[in-house]
Amino acid sequence: MKTLGALEALIEAFKRLPGVGERSASRMAYYLMERDREGSQILAQALTKAFDSIQHCTLCHSLSEDTVCATCLDETRDATRLCVVETPADQSAIEKTAAYKGYYFVLMGSLSPLQGIGPKEIGVQALLDRAGNGMVQEVILATNFNAEGEATAYVLTETLKKRGLSVSRLARGVPVGSELEYVDIGTIAHAMVDRRQS
Repeated sequence: MKTLGALEALIEAFKRLPGVGERSASRMAYYLMERDREGSQILAQALTKAFDSIQHCTLCHSLSEDTVCATCLDETRDATRLCVVETPADQSAIEKTAAYKGYYFVLMGSLSPLQGIGPKEIGVQALLDRAGNGMVQEVILATNFNAEGEATAYVLTETLKKRGLSVSRLARGVPVGSELEYVDIGTIAHAMVDRRQS
């Protein structure tokens, strides 16, 4: 088996990033080596530091440099609400809206039986422990609106309701500022089903 050279190995490393193919990976690798060697050192140091210091929060499973993340330590947040997301990036997106002030639980994925990802792999028991702490009154499911996210939301809804918890799901609908003729049919259908009184 042929051993990759340093440049080839760098290109292969960039290809591991989501959405990065051969051409983009090559472009990044050549750019760093030809025009920004200082930038490549900064990138390498940042990756090493992140790898060594970032772990999962013991309460919510999000990424943190501490055993318990700053969000979970924030006592000003609403302890009666727990928002369940698939990834730390999803959590970050919700935080940026400033519309939610409760706590989180990050599944680090979604159910996908075909890929061998079941309830144990996404930490359902840890979620049930967190949601059943006696303070949580509502669990908000903010999983993605794809097949895996919908299946995950369904399983979690059934499991959490059996424990007497109130469960809600993010609303689906037409994006703000959009025109109906340009919105896909599935989104319009969900918006019609999930309509509310005004």
